[in-house]
Amino acid sequence: MEVPLIDLKAQYRNIKAELDYAVIEVLANGHYIQGPEVKKIEEEMAKFFGVKHAIGLNSGTDALFLAVKALALGKDDEVIVPAFSFFATAEAVTLAGARVVFADIKADTFNIDPARLESKITKNTRAIIPVHLYGQPADMDEILTIAKAKKIRVIEDCAQSIGAEYKGVKTGCIGDIGCLSFFPTKNLGCAGDGGMVLTNIDEFAVRMRLLSAHGSASKYIHSAIGMNSRLDELQAAIIRVKLKYIQAWNERRRKNAKFYNENLKNLIIPFSPESVKHVYNQYTVRVLNGKRSLFQAYLKEKGVATAVHYPIPMHKQQAYAELGYEVSMPESEKAALEVCSLPNFPEMTEEMLNHVVVTINNYK
Repeated sequence: MEVPLIDLKAQYRNIKAELDYAVIEVLANGHYIQGPEVKKIEEEMAKFFGVKHAIGLNSGTDALFLAVKALALGKDDEVIVPAFSFFATAEAVTLAGARVVFADIKADTFNIDPARLESKITKNTRAIIPVHLYGQPADMDEILTIAKAKKIRVIEDCAQSIGAEYKGVKTGCIGDIGCLSFFPTKNLGCAGDGGMVLTNIDEFAVRMRLLSAHGSASKYIHSAIGMNSRLDELQAAIIRVKLKYIQAWNERRRKNAKFYNENLKNLIIPFSPESVKHVYNQYTVRVLNGKRSLFQAYLKEKGVATAVHYPIPMHKQQAYAELGYEVSMPESEKAALEVCSLPNFPEMTEEMLNHVVVTINNYK
């Protein structure tokens, strides 16, 4: 049988009537930008996360970019990011005009290692961006302790962790600013690009909203050089429908992960401490001894899709090598050679889960 990495068609079929109605209503209303659906999703997401401000944007990358811009950093100001993440985490810092400083990750969670943070902090450090990678919350208590002692801002990259919890608090509202992505393959995805920033700091909210609309708070009056980054009505309407299901979908992902954890053999399965609620946007294992390519080829032959998130750590990317960021990050480099994501989505059937497990356990 075929088991995809994710099945967005199955998700659509399950809530087709609600999604179709929501989209048709937007089309019938003829209001496509900065309309009632965006206003409502901002209110609903602010309530979901328990924050004062939620601002809909064009993408998760824009969310990171505007979060850094909200800090008004200069070219000598530094922002620490994990070396192992999707490229946008570092890219947004560079585009916003600040300097990226890479830090290595923890071997067990793949998240930024607080023990390695302090050695990266200089007099120019202005922010830390922990990424809750794969849906696993980072060690926020330790990160915040370091940040507060040094008066450094914390921007959470929650692109893969909507609904995840750290000690009972949702990721995205623990630091100064939270950044969300609604890319279709995320656990709360729209039908295109979309993103959002969250904050309880009024000053940051005003600046991010201003910059997201060409630096204009009133039509044709521009107080800053901004950009066009607005969540559109169709995407907002789709996210509003899906938001009602996110907790149940996350729970289903955790249930799938538990089944994998209890039945998979000969792999290093994901570690998740009891103090967090992992949402398993990706269920990512380690394949040792340089055998990942063979492992993936075997699974593909048996109809099981896999992916590598991510094959090249950011400090090894050509874009940063040319800018003089060639440093050693042993855990990030090791993870890049070993990680392999297995199928995990809410619509997986018991038959699919069993097929994945049996196939992997039969691998020699």
